Amino acid sequence: MLKLRRGMVVSADPLTVEVDGEARRAWADEALVGEVLEGDEVIVNVEALDLGLGSGGFDVVHANLSRGLSGGGAEGPHVIKLNYTSLQHPVEPVDPGEESGGEGEAGGGWSKPSRRLPVLVVFLHGQLAPAAWAAAAAAPGLSVGYMQTPGGALPGSLSRDVGELRERGLLCGHVTAGAAYGGEHEAISVPGGLHAAAAALDWQAVIAGPGPGILGSATALGHGGMAALDTAHASLALGFETLVAPRLSSGDPRPRHLGLSHHAETVLRMLLGGVRVPVPELDESEWPTGGGPGEAPLDRLRDACGDRHDLWVREVDLAGYAASGLPARTMGRDLDQDRLFFAAALAAGDALAALARQDGA
Repeated sequence: MLKLRRGMVVSADPLTVEVDGEARRAWADEALVGEVLEGDEVIVNVEALDLGLGSGGFDVVHANLSRGLSGGGAEGPHVIKLNYTSLQHPVEPVDPGEESGGEGEAGGGWSKPSRRLPVLVVFLHGQLAPAAWAAAAAAPGLSVGYMQTPGGALPGSLSRDVGELRERGLLCGHVTAGAAYGGEHEAISVPGGLHAAAAALDWQAVIAGPGPGILGSATALGHGGMAALDTAHASLALGFETLVAPRLSSGDPRPRHLGLSHHAETVLRMLLGGVRVPVPELDESEWPTGGGPGEAPLDRLRDACGDRHDLWVREVDLAGYAASGLPARTMGRDLDQDRLFFAAALAAGDALAALARQDGA
């Protein structure tokens, strides 16, 4: 059963709910449950905080008993997200209909878009900000949108990074695809969202990956970042220029993620088609000497790419990103503690801009 408890809101900003005499951090998706104010009686799901989860360590408001029981719903749309859960709600999908334009009938009632849109697939939400910043630095005015996939947090409104990037003009839009919801546009599926980015939204480039609060276990396949495999396959099937930003780290204390993360290595080995894999041009001293069994991390990356994937070395501006004021922490480590993680994301954003320029964006 869900671990639901009654609580009283004792502070609206930051949201704090008193449950059984204890004041606890909370979060409310007001697009679903309505406004939450001090003094409101609410029902909260306390599971994450009780389990001591890191990025998800807060209670989530499930219903506002004081002012959330008079919602009018939405008229018209017949597409449901979070379907068959108590939070199911209708959305207006941006996925292309039968009349959407494109070239080359692919069968099954859809056509490939006429543009070879460059798509950067990332494993972690923390790669989004440096990649978007680097793309803008390399190609000012480039229209880069973010497509949030399953694998991490599903609510689109949870990410502070997306809000800041949109305010700065470093992202031109935000689509939530599949089970993710609450973005500026809704896509029923990841392939539909990518298709719409080219055919309906007229984006010039896409960064696609999970929201914050990644789901994961210590196994190679049991991780939300594995959504990168499906996203890359969808991009390739649509005929798009596809890049995969490897998850690299010079500061992660876990051997499976130090150097080349085993999740990134697994995806590169499982991909059914070839992609480009951007890597930062760094001194060898920036690469850790550990990082799992076998060869050094850079050698492991080359081996995982083999003859199918193209390693693409790109210059990066770590100092420029550090001075940008954008988020510079990952898994509790700042940029100076994990330079390789941020350098890899910057290289990926620079490569995305280069592909967009080649395509005349």
